Amino acid sequence: MAQPLTEVIAMLQPRAVFSKRISGAGRWAVRYSSYEQPSFCVVLEGRCRLAVDEHPPLTLEAGDFVLLPATPGFTMSGFERATPVRVDPKTMDAPTTEVRHGTRGGRPDVRLLGGYFVFDSPDAALLVSLLPALVHVRGVERLSTLVQLVADEAAHRRPGRELVLDRLVEILLVEAFRTAPAEHTSPGLLRGLDDPHLALALALRAMHAQLARGWTVVELAKIAALSRSAFFERFTRTVGLRPMEYLLGWRMAVARDLLRRDENIADVADHVGYASASSFSIAFGRHVGQPPSRWARETRAAVAAQAS
Repeated sequence: MAQPLTEVIAMLQPRAVFSKRISGAGRWAVRYSSYEQPSFCVVLEGRCRLAVDEHPPLTLEAGDFVLLPATPGFTMSGFERATPVRVDPKTMDAPTTEVRHGTRGGRPDVRLLGGYFVFDSPDAALLVSLLPALVHVRGVERLSTLVQLVADEAAHRRPGRELVLDRLVEILLVEAFRTAPAEHTSPGLLRGLDDPHLALALALRAMHAQLARGWTVVELAKIAALSRSAFFERFTRTVGLRPMEYLLGWRMAVARDLLRRDENIADVADHVGYASASSFSIAFGRHVGQPPSRWARETRAAVAAQAS
């Protein structure tokens, strides 16, 4: 059966940008403006505070890993009150040495290894909406090792560097999502796949495995062994979208991926569950804002222009 999480990550096309070491001591605070692309960090030693917009503050400890798939504004600080220094990650240069906040010199109170990367998919916003907004994992050594491998690879110009970085980031994402406790993540695909009774996981995997099927809420509820109302309520609360909203969003993401590859519109319509090219074109136009033929033509032209 289809693995929804793996499909979403592959379609996001993650690509590494840079990593950096950060330390803090004494009285310090840094306020990062919204980045909107994914970012991550692992705490190598010590403790600090992290306050992500629209989320409760976290105390990060050694071994903790944090992933923000669409990084909003956040403040990182020590435990003494301090006026935050403002940073815009979109304009800052990749640092070549450790970034130090607060008291200079001496042993830091905390040391972190973090990084930013990008999702190359034009559908990144839609796909990221299926994922939790904040992932916080404690004490998983594999994640710390992966982050350090990313940092080491990013710091050198070895042959095949970009390919290795891309694959490491993909593995990092999969590992982060599959080890994150469902109760500590915000609504999204991950919480649905981690449903303790497997009800939502079975329904989600069925939707991904048989995308062209004319699913109804009743059929999905039957797969989940729940009543229609119980399934609808649990799916909406856990995933953050109504079942048919999720299905439509995924169909449109797959359709755009196929159109970028120069697939015939009639074949794309059949692949994602529409009886005809015309019915697909109407649905696509409503969802995307333009007909699939024009969207595909403009997207391919933009890709060709970037490559030239």
